[in-house]
Amino acid sequence: MTFSPEWLALRENADARARSTELVDTLRETLVNRTPLTIRDLGCGTGSMGRWLAGRLGGVQHWVLHDRDPRLLGLAEAGMSAFENVTVETREGDLTSLEASDLAGADLVTCSALLDLLTAEEMNELAMACVEAHVPALFTLSVAGRIELDPAEPLDAAFQDAFNAHQRRVVDGRRLLGPDAPAAAEEAFAAAGASVRTAQSPWRMNADALQREWLRGWVGAAVEQEPALAAEAPEYLRRRSTASAVVHHVDLLALPGAV
Repeated sequence: MTFSPEWLALRENADARARSTELVDTLRETLVNRTPLTIRDLGCGTGSMGRWLAGRLGGVQHWVLHDRDPRLLGLAEAGMSAFENVTVETREGDLTSLEASDLAGADLVTCSALLDLLTAEEMNELAMACVEAHVPALFTLSVAGRIELDPAEPLDAAFQDAFNAHQRRVVDGRRLLGPDAPAAAEEAFAAAGASVRTAQSPWRMNADALQREWLRGWVGAAVEQEPALAAEAPEYLRRRSTASAVVHHVDLLALPGAV
């Protein structure tokens, strides 16, 4: 699954506002005196996670950007290379079978809005790889499956349930975690022996351009999953485009030892 650069650009500011700075503060304490920092960004997209995190970590850093889309990797490399004291390399390919040996030399593994696209088995393997490699993990903006629209109306629950089911669909024989990702990630890291902290990281929108684009995708996926909603969709979309919206996410910090 790939995402357009336009969509990633549209959501970048909302992502930046939503991510937990408290988890970064905790992470920074564990990385003291490590220089340069080597950071692996999984599913980096256009590099928004690096642009958000690099300045908050400080010091000399080397980012290894992973993605399956070469176009996005090029944009990410260009954007990250503008940072002082930051060097960048890119790795194109699949992210669903990383092992501890693949993370050798890393000081941090991070990702943003990725875990819902993994299966439960892939999530378990990723957590085990991080812990076995003794690498902290900061995974942000995992969808929680909960939307708040204000004012609320009865159809909200039907569209939310259909969208969540769509996110849990089977793709090429893989059942995606979707909104089960935050709990699955926390459980996987805890089972692997890591110390885990989580924080809420909601998008908050008020009838803006991001909300309109998000809402079209949200309703479209719900209708794809539950065609019976198609008749309601156009008018529902019109009404909800003027509501305020909160889209809930969860950030997770896993440390491979006691906090």
